[in-house]
Formats: sequence, structure tokens, C-alpha cells
Amino acid sequence: MADLSLKEQLSNAVKDAMRNKDKVRLVTLRMAQAAVKQIEIDERRELTDDDVLKVLDKMLKQRRDAASQYDDAGRQELGDKERAEMLIIEEFMPAALSDDELDGLIGAAVSATGAQGMQDMGSVMNELRPQVTGRVDMGHLSKKVRVALAG
Repeated sequence: MADLSLKEQLSNAVKDAMRNKDKVRLVTLRMAQAAVKQIEIDERRELTDDDVLKVLDKMLKQRRDAASQYDDAGRQELGDKERAEMLIIEEFMPAALSDDELDGLIGAAVSATGAQGMQDMGSVMNELRPQVTGRVDMGHLSKKVRVALAG
């Protein structure tokens, strides 16, 4: 299955969810497919695996934010639904980076860009973004880059 594109993997997962009559999984995967298709139609181009990863990453962030808001509002059942959708989407994401791996990438990016301080944060983030998309929360990355540039 590793040689299939992410779009093909999504499509196969939708078919499997239909066969297994797994409604939550089916609805979540169809939402992901629809988001990918919408961008393809809007931009009139075929999305690459990196583009699909960005879409899935955005969906994860939306669900993370929604779950947090539902929890704050005391709506545990809705927060649980968002977390269940996150687990399904995460199956299609690459393995997350450990803090040590992330620190190594940040150090390499700081060296590669010649960053001197906080004013160079944008160039460091631009250097890192293609390497970490879908593998780390960008908010977490941003905090770690700030620490590295401040220290």
C-alpha cells in the first residue's frame, strides 16, 4: 500500500469503511476526500501527496481546536467525536517527529539560513516547513524555533 498515492489510499479506505459499515470512519474519510476534491476543482490541478498532507494537516488542526472548544464548553460527547475523527485522519499522516529529531532539524535550518535572531524566524520556518508538514504541530514547531533563536 506504500506505493499508492494518498488519494488512492483514501479512496480504498472509503471502500473498506463502506464494506465494514463503519459510519464514523466513512463520514470522516468522505470529508477528507471532499476537501481534497474541492481544492483540485478550485485550483484546476491534480494534488500531490504533499498537497493532500497539507489538507489532512489542516483538518487535524481544525478538529484539535474544535475538541478543545467543546471541552471548554462542557460538551464532552462532541469533543470525543472530534478526537475520534482525528484518530482516523492521523492514520494517513507520516510518523510524528520526536523532540530530538525536531531539535536536529531546527539546528540544521538555523545553520542553513544563517539565522541570527527572531527577525530571521520566517526564513527558518520556511526552511523547515517542507520537511515537517504533517509530522509535527506547527504551533509546537514555532515555539521551539523561537526558543532556539532566542537562546
